[in-house]
Amino acid sequence: MNLHEYQSKRLFADYAIPIPRGEAADSPQAAVAAAQKLGGSLWVVKAQVHAGGRGKAGGVKVAKDLDAVRAAAKAMLGTRLVTHQTGPEGLPVHQVYVESGSKIAREIYLSLVLNREVSRIAFVASAAGGMDIEEVAARTPEKIIRVNIHPTAGLQDFQTRQLAFGLGLSGVQIGQFGKIAHALYRLYLERDASLVEVNPLIVTDSGDLLALDAKINIEDNALFRHKDLAALRDDSQEDPMERKAAEHELNYVSLDGNIACMVNGAGLAMATMDLIQLHGGKPANFLDVGGGATKERVSTAFKLILSNPKVSAILINIFGGIVRCDMIAEGIIAAVKEVGVKMPVVVRLEGTNADLARQLLAKSGLAITAARDLTDAATKAVSLAGARS
Repeated sequence: MNLHEYQSKRLFADYAIPIPRGEAADSPQAAVAAAQKLGGSLWVVKAQVHAGGRGKAGGVKVAKDLDAVRAAAKAMLGTRLVTHQTGPEGLPVHQVYVESGSKIAREIYLSLVLNREVSRIAFVASAAGGMDIEEVAARTPEKIIRVNIHPTAGLQDFQTRQLAFGLGLSGVQIGQFGKIAHALYRLYLERDASLVEVNPLIVTDSGDLLALDAKINIEDNALFRHKDLAALRDDSQEDPMERKAAEHELNYVSLDGNIACMVNGAGLAMATMDLIQLHGGKPANFLDVGGGATKERVSTAFKLILSNPKVSAILINIFGGIVRCDMIAEGIIAAVKEVGVKMPVVVRLEGTNADLARQLLAKSGLAITAARDLTDAATKAVSLAGARS
């Protein structure tokens, strides 16, 4: 689950991580009131969406007077912000964050994430911080510093100094950085985060460190321990089909292709998508109905993938181990009849009661194409999707 910047900065404040003063606003009038409350003569108005690249997309504006604050908020609120991370449809802007302006001497990138290669939490940092950190990682990876943290020992002071020296910090900045790093690590652990990112962590003109931005992702499977964080979820920032799938305990991810997939098991789902791609097609989704799928869940999954207007063919690939293939077949038949499917459906069923399942599908009288194996299923789905397109 992602948090907005203003929500993440409230957590930063709880952990004594230095941030500029700021307030969220949901109207131009509220934005002006926030600026007046903050005082000063320089403010930054930021669109609150779950995506990076806001600055380049016009979602971050510097305002030197209250009229500019009002104009920036009015231009953002009620629109959909399109960045390189949102796709062409963009994300809705329901709130802006009005923040006191800061005088920036340097920008640094800093994040905490799980390094899956070594199964340890890692700090990732770069002196070349700011909006273009992805470009830095792609073109000059030697500028990226990584420090893995041993789970028993925890973050050590020599590691924070190693990071600070690598970032070109000196004097009192090294102590400031150490406190920020330890606070971020505690936040990551105590709040069950999967990502904590500061981009940029700035050095001000007075030489102090300040978290100018904040991004926090919380591990979904740990939300039952954090009711306060779960309450911060903004459904409007999530894919509506993914949200509906989660309500029915389905693992669903939207993709850009036109061949919908319904599979049981994450590994089998990945293999199915790979074969579709290999044979010239493009998967429209990742959908794992789970090893213990019920007839009702299969029917719901079917309706879900059909709600995607890009879909021109459906590939169902089920290996019946825990789940019985005949039960899956009953769910497919029920869903096809109820929804009135007009597009090709390719089905590959293997495992428990697979023969019975094929008989049920054959007797259904529905336009369902049977496949011998996974490769046969993928090639048929690609061919039928291409013909329909």
